[in-house]
Amino acid sequence: MQGQLLFLLENHFKHTSNKSWEEIPLPDELFVRDWEEYISDISQQGFFASLRKRLVQLNFPIGKEMSQNTNYQLATRSGIVTSSPEINKVELKEPDNIEVYLYQTLAGKIPVMQIRNRSDFETLVRVFAHKNEPVLIPPSMGACMIKGYNNWDRVNKYKEKWHSDNDYKENSDLLWKLEFEKMKSHKEFYRDTFLILSGNEYSNVPAVMLGLTSDEWQRLSLVIRREHEATHYCTLRFWGSARNDLLDELIADYMGLVAATGSFRAQWFLCFMGLEDYPSFRTGGRLANYIKNRELSAEAFEKLKLYINSAARNLEAFSNKYAPIIYHGEGKYQMLLAMSKMNLIELAAEDMEKKLLNKGLEAFLREEVH
Repeated sequence: MQGQLLFLLENHFKHTSNKSWEEIPLPDELFVRDWEEYISDISQQGFFASLRKRLVQLNFPIGKEMSQNTNYQLATRSGIVTSSPEINKVELKEPDNIEVYLYQTLAGKIPVMQIRNRSDFETLVRVFAHKNEPVLIPPSMGACMIKGYNNWDRVNKYKEKWHSDNDYKENSDLLWKLEFEKMKSHKEFYRDTFLILSGNEYSNVPAVMLGLTSDEWQRLSLVIRREHEATHYCTLRFWGSARNDLLDELIADYMGLVAATGSFRAQWFLCFMGLEDYPSFRTGGRLANYIKNRELSAEAFEKLKLYINSAARNLEAFSNKYAPIIYHGEGKYQMLLAMSKMNLIELAAEDMEKKLLNKGLEAFLREEVH
């Protein structure tokens, strides 16, 4: 294989302790309880009134070098939001058209911000994923998982409870600083994961390309997008990794398509990547998002497209052969687990079926048949 494509052999998932089906779904993470409170308040107070006092980045506009602003750094590093009048707040075109809710995944529930207005989606991605900086958001990007978010509202609640439980008369500030240092080693107490979803067509693919009506494609797009991001959350909790690389994206699109249509459709996946007319590549396809920081020769790019096309076709053939068992319940989980043990080259190989079955699927299928 060409050295430029060695990254296709990578697999960053750690399978040290895989969960049995009886352990699925996983218990909710601690942040879910706080987001239940946020969601309840949003229904009564509105998006900004509820969340600006909890998610500090919403108190700052999008602006060049905003991440270097003194007040911004004070807020994001210490949870202190200045009331200075010169500090503007982020603005949205349709804040009332943002739905916030909890979505059940195999790895527990996760908060979702579902945003109808495309401009508002891009704004909130800049807020939470890019430190309020005015970065370009590709049209093919329609969702984002925010992981490891430092939630100062949860820190403040922890602090209030600590003071309530420990009524120190002297040195309380010093003792809290010591407790705060201890708390920082327990990231589950203050770090959140949540999803930001747009309402536009998935991967910016028009409905006509898939032979669908606009309304039908809009409905399916939401399901694919949400399950795609939920899959990233699952791989993060199950196996410690969620990346924007081609293996992760293929697995996440597989799960999204199964959730939306009941099966994996290779041609749809290739449309999402910009390879619907393989071997031609359509400018604007999502494939460009995952190789933008890599230098690929023309020969390497042709080989890359071949691997992606072969992997998609292999997965469709395999899935159709072993359907419907692998499309539902435990079968879907076992398929996710097996794919997570592969790399993209293995998924594209002629003997892919044998390799995938050897990742635990063969034993599962044998038990199901008998």
